[in-house]
Amino acid sequence: MATFPPYPTHPPTGPAGGALRHAHWWQRKWVRYGALSTLLALSGLVILALVREQTGTEGFLVGLGLAILPVPLLIAAFRWLDRVEPGPWRNLLFCFAWGACAAALIAIVANSFATKWIATATADPSSADTLGATVIAPVVEESAKAAAILLVFLFRRRDFTGIVDGVVIAGVTATGFAFTENILYLGTAFGTDQLTGDRGIASVTAATFFVRVIMSPFAHPLFTVLTGIGFGIAALSADRQHVRRVLLPLSGLLLAMGMHAVWNGSSTFGEYGFFAVYAAFMLPAFGLLTWLVIWTRQRELRTVREELPAYAVTGWLTPAEPFALGSMRARRIARQYARHHAGRPAARAVAQYEAYATSLAFLRHRGRRGRAGADFVVRERELLHELWARREVARPALDHAARMTAPPVPVVAAPWPMHGVYGYGQQTAPYSQAAYPQAAYPAYNPYQS
Repeated sequence: MATFPPYPTHPPTGPAGGALRHAHWWQRKWVRYGALSTLLALSGLVILALVREQTGTEGFLVGLGLAILPVPLLIAAFRWLDRVEPGPWRNLLFCFAWGACAAALIAIVANSFATKWIATATADPSSADTLGATVIAPVVEESAKAAAILLVFLFRRRDFTGIVDGVVIAGVTATGFAFTENILYLGTAFGTDQLTGDRGIASVTAATFFVRVIMSPFAHPLFTVLTGIGFGIAALSADRQHVRRVLLPLSGLLLAMGMHAVWNGSSTFGEYGFFAVYAAFMLPAFGLLTWLVIWTRQRELRTVREELPAYAVTGWLTPAEPFALGSMRARRIARQYARHHAGRPAARAVAQYEAYATSLAFLRHRGRRGRAGADFVVRERELLHELWARREVARPALDHAARMTAPPVPVVAAPWPMHGVYGYGQQTAPYSQAAYPQAAYPAYNPYQS
């Protein structure tokens, strides 16, 4: 049986953590952020020049305008999946920038070099293009996108705690990659139409837009999400399970490459090969992965409801908070209540309180299963300190949300008259011990003396 530290029983009296040692120059945040930002900026400038060279200025602008259309929808969808324990925006910004700049640059350079080398070696440009699309491109592109997931997994480990985090990080990275790739394809199609004089629905631009933006905007995210799931399952593994933590991400990456290869090779399967692969392969896979992520999201909420009541017993949370924090509707009501009564800063504080409480529940869940890291106690103290600092704003809002969303419990009326008693005739009660199993106060019941 796994052992882990007992629940802290005393509120913090000072800032969490001890004295910070003097960090090496490379360990300073501004140095790392500066180096990473410079790398991404240079990659962006190079990829911008390459794409513009292939599409022309007018084609680039048309491709940019069309390619950006699915981006807000995809980002919103992944952000919605991440609402239980929302990760910081800086991680998503990094992933999108990596996919759009660094990964796209690696893919363009490596794919072009490999295809030209194969064409020269085999003296068969047509076969080289087919081999490059079905073999080289999936390996290069999925590996380049997986690099972003690996970097977040290694250097932002606290923000990477499970399957949903892997899906979101992978999906946003792939969304950035698809954005740049769509600019290239749509801009090139527009240039072709300019040369041939095609316009309207019959144009190459319209066909490309329909296939890449309307039919399959989820294609690249779907491939890379498999890699993200592998990293997510690895994040749930204990630190000592080294083989498992290596094989799972590699297995996800291989699956992503395989699915990508089937998708790219669909055009070689005959006249209707693309539509056959889309209907029989892509759509079912998309539906299955969507179900898996939503199921995992509901499981995370259940973990919050199961792990936080113990902190209510020790006084860190109020009895109603575990129920409210385990319901997305109650969380939304709490933020709305705080915004209405105390403004946007209060709503932001409640949102932060919800996120820290969720991280605390996940941390305790891993500890109870023997999967917590060596910094378990330090991290728990940090999270409790953040909750305690926001309790004055968050507790009234969450208590209100709990009252608004608690399921009514039938109350049997007494058979004798009870005139003059408050609540006579009411058949439901907003509070119950079933809804709040850790409640320190009795359930509200107008018939109870």
